Amino acid sequence: MTVFQLLMLGAAAFFAFKIYEHIQTLKDIEQKPENADEQRSAKSFSPFSPEALIEKADIAYEEKDFQKAVAFLVEANAKEPNNPDIVFKIGYMLQQSGDDAEALNYYKEALELDDANEYIHNSLASIYRKNGEFASAKMHLHASLEINDENPVTYYNFGNLLVDMQKKDEAIEMYQKAVEINHEFIEAKEELEKLKVK
Repeated sequence: MTVFQLLMLGAAAFFAFKIYEHIQTLKDIEQKPENADEQRSAKSFSPFSPEALIEKADIAYEEKDFQKAVAFLVEANAKEPNNPDIVFKIGYMLQQSGDDAEALNYYKEALELDDANEYIHNSLASIYRKNGEFASAKMHLHASLEINDENPVTYYNFGNLLVDMQKKDEAIEMYQKAVEINHEFIEAKEELEKLKVK
């Protein structure tokens, strides 16, 4: 073999090796591990931003499609984890759909992320009241009032709790406070009238 033929043979071998390497790289990409989908970021699943997903959830909520709303919010939560507003909204949608147990879990998670949110405390109190856990409900309503003592809804909810606890006079005070803050609070006025008649 001449020197030229040896050079050509070497070059051919080198290019053959490079082509082999390239093919192996392509095969490695094609042969994804079984959990490759789990390894992909949440951003690759949908072209929608968390904000767009929240808007879609709000539309689904208005249409009373709570399951769809939850699905959009869960996806938003995957794209923007540890956002207390998103976690709270998931809990709220679950509560609206009747899944109080799961809603409670999301409310607790939201509270861990933002313990100064009066609406989370109110929502937790609502579920605890429904479950007959009055002490826990009362604790969260007090916490809500510490955050904002000018929210008539909190006083209304507190009044409802006190009615369940058979504390009529205290309930009247709470309903009166709700009406003082919001003179147009019809539900609070109605509850107040019921208690005054008894």
